[in-house]
Amino acid sequence: MQMTVPRTICLGFLVLITVGTVLLLLPISTTDKGWGDPLVSLFTATSAVCVTGLIVVDTGTYFSTFGEAIILALIQVGGLGYMTANTFLVLLVGRRLGLKERLAIQQSMDNSGLAGGKPLVLSIIAMTLVFELTGLFCLYPVFSQDYGPGYGLWLSVFHSISAFNNAGFSLFEDSIVRYALNPWVNAVITALVILGGIGYQVIMEVLIWLRNRLAGNRSRGLFSLNFKVVTSTTAALLALGTAAFFVTEFNNPATLGSATPPLKLLLAWFQSVIARTAGFNSIDIGGMGNASLFIMIALMFIGASPGSTGGGIKTTTIRILLACTRMALQGKEQVLCFRRQIPTSRVLKAIAVVVGSGLAVVSATALLAVSNPNLSFIKILFESVSAFATVGLSTGITGELSDFGKYVIIVTMYLGRVGILLFMGALLGDPKPSAVQYPEEELLIG
Repeated sequence: MQMTVPRTICLGFLVLITVGTVLLLLPISTTDKGWGDPLVSLFTATSAVCVTGLIVVDTGTYFSTFGEAIILALIQVGGLGYMTANTFLVLLVGRRLGLKERLAIQQSMDNSGLAGGKPLVLSIIAMTLVFELTGLFCLYPVFSQDYGPGYGLWLSVFHSISAFNNAGFSLFEDSIVRYALNPWVNAVITALVILGGIGYQVIMEVLIWLRNRLAGNRSRGLFSLNFKVVTSTTAALLALGTAAFFVTEFNNPATLGSATPPLKLLLAWFQSVIARTAGFNSIDIGGMGNASLFIMIALMFIGASPGSTGGGIKTTTIRILLACTRMALQGKEQVLCFRRQIPTSRVLKAIAVVVGSGLAVVSATALLAVSNPNLSFIKILFESVSAFATVGLSTGITGELSDFGKYVIIVTMYLGRVGILLFMGALLGDPKPSAVQYPEEELLIG
């Protein structure tokens, strides 16, 4: 069997999960110094590599400091992406990037160009370290005051890396609930999550724009279509999510009901940011109403942006589909966005992503419903979408799932991280070009 680029990426993630599972099984990785549970280790390793954050045991009490460090390493490599991390190691030993490596970077990062593979990878690594170190220094004053200098430093490192990589793992048993009313912790966590989920290309464009401005070169300040679509869609989703949670949970005593209006807005903002990418929570997700859960399911399904550490169908995909709908209603055949025509290949890819993702979620939900008939449908659907979109939020049913249900979640997290199209490409192999053209015929739609 030919080792194509999609197969290399999919196999790479499987290798990482396997290595992580073995390391988490070791007695040194658990607090009781006994061999770990195989299913717990596999589930946790998959969740960490896929930067999801779903857990079946409390991370801070089940795993030792060594085990937590392994989880953090898996999050870092998984967040960067297998090919990015692997390419960085290749550069460290002095090897040059070949065409296959650059193709793999292109597909894993959804980067349209092959040029500059080495600068791109080095920029991603540097950018990641800068943001994670900044998050560490911002969180340290709070955590060190509450837990002492030593453990406070470890908490700052862990949560900064977990937040930027949109993993949602926390060493606190209640996630971020204990800091729900702390504006500083909320601001730092949400900033890291947004930066990690908006995509490296968007951040790079901002940095290049700032550099040109500082250098006095104002003629090269045009932003790409990708930048405009990602930033505008992200801003709209954050605003809509905040407003939706604020309204639907305003009088719910289990979530926002007892807080003052300003604090309700803060809590709603935090969950709006987290719902699309990371698995932290500052309120009890299980106490939310069905309307809020359904809104969160929609936000999770959309997810983050291309080239980021987040999952979902991506902001650009939903924007292309909305543009398609608008053009169809206007009777136009071209799909336009910001006065630019979207290539047909991108439109077809967006449709394929949504259809494939929908089928994956439906399949996971059906399997969970059959194997866990005691759980409510909305909670099962929530768990499936959270796993596929690598969000990691849960209504509290993850640990209650049957063993079969946990394996379903493991597979779902893996599919969501590698991408449904990439996974299908790994199974089917590279497409073969065809010179055959078939006759066109009308078909009834709607």
